[in-house]
Amino acid sequence: MATVRKRRLPSGLIRWQAGYVDGAGERRFRMFARKADAEAWLVETRHDVSRGIHTPGSLSPTVKEAAALWIKRCGEKRLEPMTVKGYEEHVDLHILPFIGAKKLSEITVPAVNGFADQLREAGRSAEMIKRVVRSLGAIFKEARRRGLANTAPTQGIELDLPDREDPRPVIPTKSELQAIIAKAQGRWRPVILVAIFCGLRASELRGLRWADVDFEARQINVNQRADASHRIGKLKSKAAYRSIPCPPIVLNALREWKLLCPKRDTGKTDSAGEPVKVLDLVFPNGLGKVESHSNLLERGLDPILVAAGLTETRPVLDKAGKPVLDAAGNAETMAAGKYGMHSLRHACASLWIENGYNPKQIQRLMGHSSIKVTFDVYGHLFADAEADQRAAEGVEFRLLGKT
Repeated sequence: MATVRKRRLPSGLIRWQAGYVDGAGERRFRMFARKADAEAWLVETRHDVSRGIHTPGSLSPTVKEAAALWIKRCGEKRLEPMTVKGYEEHVDLHILPFIGAKKLSEITVPAVNGFADQLREAGRSAEMIKRVVRSLGAIFKEARRRGLANTAPTQGIELDLPDREDPRPVIPTKSELQAIIAKAQGRWRPVILVAIFCGLRASELRGLRWADVDFEARQINVNQRADASHRIGKLKSKAAYRSIPCPPIVLNALREWKLLCPKRDTGKTDSAGEPVKVLDLVFPNGLGKVESHSNLLERGLDPILVAAGLTETRPVLDKAGKPVLDAAGNAETMAAGKYGMHSLRHACASLWIENGYNPKQIQRLMGHSSIKVTFDVYGHLFADAEADQRAAEGVEFRLLGKT
């Protein structure tokens, strides 16, 4: 039986006690300062109990406790270390400082919107808020799996975030791409060409095997990647497994590079007495092992960009990530390449789109998990500028009778 009763505390304060029976048949109570609040909460709670989605506050873990269980689960699922590290940062920097002490049972849809508002007021970007709320949703998913929660307050939520940031990716111009290709020499030339003409992610470049380069079919089959810890593993999603056509310039560069490419010898032999070679990577380091992402940039792309004159001024940072100051106390600066490896991937997509590839083809070739991702990143490139101009001229003609 659900009731709301007036109670006088030993301190003399008047409180209203809402009582109800939970799904397990246990009698539960909660105190409120106002009768109206107690009655409203009781109506909602009884409704949740009848639907089987109520978890008593006394049994509900805090967000901090549930987040720890989620991070533990991520480790058990053997997610990439950098992925887990990113989730830990979401928890430690953005979730716990604001709602870590709250119980999961207190996190409702309005509470999630309030949390998003707090993040925005604290200076978080719209994109970061979206990511953090997704992580909060994953915390609830793990809690539901363990029977510690029965709701999903982030599911289908509309955060209504102001977003004035330019969503368009930074893409090198054609002339800049030509300059990059002209300056790409030696072991880095095939890397740059595959990035520009085939659109592989940096992790996919680092994990590419010679067995996945099909010279006869003139294509690259993307089947694995190298993570930040230099471990070879699965791709980001099922859609990332794909085959990409290669133009002649890429195939010729790869044929030449294959003759010089370092091999890693384990020192072991197989049953036939032949040396056992592992990895067989297309773009390994000098020892035939997985190349680091930092080397890909610092020894590969950056010097090429500098040689091509495609630079920007950046502060010099020390090992702690702080600006290095000169004798006068001013921050030292340096000329560094203005683009990253992902910009070359964007350039590839833009060239495909300009060549007439439709959105579904771009999704497949780029390995996007959904067409929404494709449109979110490259939607503006599918616009027909000539048709838009004709439409603008038509508006002028209909209004003024001239062109």
